[in-house]
Amino acid sequence: MRVIGIDPGLRTLGWGVIEVSGSRIAHVGNGHCKSAGNDLAARLLTLFEQLTDVVARFTPETAAVEQTFVNKDGAGTLKLGQARGIAMLVPAQAGLSVAEYAPNTVKKTVVGVGHADKRQVDHMVRLQLPGCEIAGPDAADALAIALCHAHHARSSGRLAAALAKGAA
Repeated sequence: MRVIGIDPGLRTLGWGVIEVSGSRIAHVGNGHCKSAGNDLAARLLTLFEQLTDVVARFTPETAAVEQTFVNKDGAGTLKLGQARGIAMLVPAQAGLSVAEYAPNTVKKTVVGVGHADKRQVDHMVRLQLPGCEIAGPDAADALAIALCHAHHARSSGRLAAALAKGAA
């Protein structure tokens, strides 16, 4: 299973792709999409075009996006939500299912602590994907989101198999 994790941001949208085969997880690629333009519509369009290219190049089978947290600045939260809409639209348009994870869930899954800082997330991503060159903090977060989804998908798959076996 190939998973793309997306860390939505209006200035920088991080992405990371991993390949999951049984208990093996391998790094495929990571990077970031940078918005350009003076107005919001132009910035969103550049994110859309870049992320569409990433999905076409890496052909993931499923996607995971970090949920937006509400901060003190309502206008900033709304703009981030629009970038998050792009992060969900692009994979959905490619026919992928899109899972959503709260930031604390991602951190707890990858680091073991729900309130881990960015350094801890980066460190644990590097431990789980040895040898991978990470393009920056947003890409590290995106890889963490992909890892979180891989772990949750594997766990739910085992649960479904056990329930099916028990019903037989």
